[in-house]
Amino acid sequence: MERLSLKNQISQNAYPGRGIVIGKSQDGKKAVIAYFIMGRSENSRNRVFVEDGEGIRTQAFDPAKLSDPSLIIYAPVRVLGSDTIVTNGDQTDTIYDGLKAGKTFETALRSREFEPDAPNYTPRISGILHFEDGFSFEMNILKSNNGDGSACNRYNFYYDNPLAGEGRFIHTYMKDANPLPSFEGEPEVVDIVGDINEFGDMVWNSLNEENKVSLFIRFVDIETGKTETKIYNKNK
Repeated sequence: MERLSLKNQISQNAYPGRGIVIGKSQDGKKAVIAYFIMGRSENSRNRVFVEDGEGIRTQAFDPAKLSDPSLIIYAPVRVLGSDTIVTNGDQTDTIYDGLKAGKTFETALRSREFEPDAPNYTPRISGILHFEDGFSFEMNILKSNNGDGSACNRYNFYYDNPLAGEGRFIHTYMKDANPLPSFEGEPEVVDIVGDINEFGDMVWNSLNEENKVSLFIRFVDIETGKTETKIYNKNK
């Protein structure tokens, strides 16, 4: 697959929805995570990311305007031992509990499917970074069968020994439309450029100004485990 410009992939799509990027920094020393959320409705836009232990959670910016928390309030990032989990929904907890029970990332997700938000049937996208022996990662998508809510298609991708300066990008929607078309194919190969500040600013500034809500960036030193984290919130 051709390595694409992450900046172009984001900036040329007004509504990719929620997105996960996992990869390795240009110098090859750090694992990189980006997770962003976007919104078209007032309820979806009424959110911020806040730190929660080693991870983060979504929180209503104005609690008085929160109309339905079911699919928008959750913990996108949690850490369990040498694994870091990042997802676009409460399946973060499903994976976390599954790993504690001895399941794998993929098998834990077999109990879940796409979100029950017909007619969009938003895919559940998930990732996990493994640091027990070097660095590897997995990504997963649970999506309806071409918009048919009676069938769930399940895809899991494993990336061993990621290349420096390269990441994989998966997002919920192909474009802004009604209904919203689900992501298609293997996670896109994208470039990862700069340190945490340069990379984070690039992603944030590339997201559609009207629709972007929040962004989480983390760089993890593969040798020491030391983390650097940045959070961007449109609501301040």
